[in-house]
Amino acid sequence: MEIFFVYRQELLKISRIKEKVVKCGAKWEIVPKWGDNMFIGEFQHSLDNKGRLIIPSKFREGLGERFVLTKGLDNCLFVYPFSEWHNFEEKLKTLPLTSRDARAFVRFFFSGATECELDKQGRILLPANLREYSGIEKDAVVIGVSTRVEIWSLEEWNRYNSDTIMGYDKIAERMEQLGI
Repeated sequence: MEIFFVYRQELLKISRIKEKVVKCGAKWEIVPKWGDNMFIGEFQHSLDNKGRLIIPSKFREGLGERFVLTKGLDNCLFVYPFSEWHNFEEKLKTLPLTSRDARAFVRFFFSGATECELDKQGRILLPANLREYSGIEKDAVVIGVSTRVEIWSLEEWNRYNSDTIMGYDKIAERMEQLGI
């Protein structure tokens, strides 16, 4: 990891941690370096005839050389950097083995999981079972969702947005109840 100091609009690297120190008035504080496991944005790409998808260059560094692709919720695919996958895996391990729902939830994520690596053109191969699960045939939408990336079929993403658009006010109200 690297520490960066911002001083007179110059970025000064001083050690190996992935944080950035910024001056905020008279107080210095540590903030995450932009792009370190912070995924945001929406990108449309098409699969080639071999089932490969371009991962946006904006996401490649944060994902690393190897990462995990698995079934996601809402008929999309989740992409996790190994560090985030490990965090997620640790949470799943705490679920009670005696709970039928917990076992199903764990099976859902692990049975669909595969390790991926980018080729020289920044593409990954989407396995046939995951393309079938997500309904991705040709056009896909790749979105950043904080600590993970999601891959949607264009049709499913458009349907999700049109179904959800009218409900954002209600969702916002529920988030307020959760303290967000």
